[in-house]
Amino acid sequence: MKQAGYSLALYIFLMLPPVVTLAESIMAIHMHMQMPLFVIAGMLMAPFFQKKFPGLFSKWNQDGVPGILLFMIIMLYWLLPRTMDEALTIPAVEIFKFISLPFLAGVPLRDSWSKLTGMWKNGVYITSAAACGIMAWLYIASPTQLCNSYLIVEQKTLGWAFLFLAISILIYFIQLLFIDRSEYE
Repeated sequence: MKQAGYSLALYIFLMLPPVVTLAESIMAIHMHMQMPLFVIAGMLMAPFFQKKFPGLFSKWNQDGVPGILLFMIIMLYWLLPRTMDEALTIPAVEIFKFISLPFLAGVPLRDSWSKLTGMWKNGVYITSAAACGIMAWLYIASPTQLCNSYLIVEQKTLGWAFLFLAISILIYFIQLLFIDRSEYE
């Protein structure tokens, strides 16, 4: 189970105080690097938890829908400017970030993705692109500072990063419509 060891090492590394300080000092890195890395750490931990608790995953997440809904709720929660701001100022919210992203987003995503039908996967792509597009508009168009801990220029930079991410997800989704997935499985 080397993968579980690597994921634990990544998880611990991401929680080291100098790493946390550096990652949270720049808004775009906080949102588009630190948070996804916590989700990736959780995804890498998922096989360990699936072997440890097979009954839980087979009963709770049989068709993948509950897990993907939990993933989407956690991800949409962490997209809000206020939650990102509170993660910097309230220690309990930061601890919740360290727990929720790997264990309530990453693990369910890994467990759910292979169980989902094409319709649900398409829904995840569309919802993610729409959420990123809305956040891009919010961060770019807002004349006021949304996060008290970051400057407006960082807010606009994050907005353009969200726009790039939304366009990238849409391009990936559109190309999926034109290829035969069975050739690659």
